[in-house]
Amino acid sequence: MSNRHRAREHVLKALYALELGEQSKDIICKSLIDNAGMDEATLSFARNLFIKVADNIPKIDAYITKLATNWDLDRLAVVDKNILRMAICEIEYMPDIPLKVAVNEAIELAKKYSTLESTSFVNGILDQVMKDKGEKEPG
Repeated sequence: MSNRHRAREHVLKALYALELGEQSKDIICKSLIDNAGMDEATLSFARNLFIKVADNIPKIDAYITKLATNWDLDRLAVVDKNILRMAICEIEYMPDIPLKVAVNEAIELAKKYSTLESTSFVNGILDQVMKDKGEKEPG
């Protein structure tokens, strides 16, 4: 498993905690990301991703809502929603991450942390994102 994949797993957990709303972004970052035992470069990537997602949730959620035409955002599984948020954040706000890497990482997270149906849903939404960006499906 790559260091960045591991970082994304910790960010997913931190976003889940943020969704619960019981602690601030800063406390969550310190407890779930800073204490994850990652090297400095990986830690920096994880912090950056978490903060960018957290700071842009309204914009990212509006984009997800636009793409998930027959789905109410509040009814999406928290894990699936946060996987989509992470991937869309990487695509929209982190130009150094190749689009196909962001998509493939999201699909891998969905396979590990969600259901088969959810993996297909995440893949479908991100396929639409790729079409918006003029990219072909990874694979």
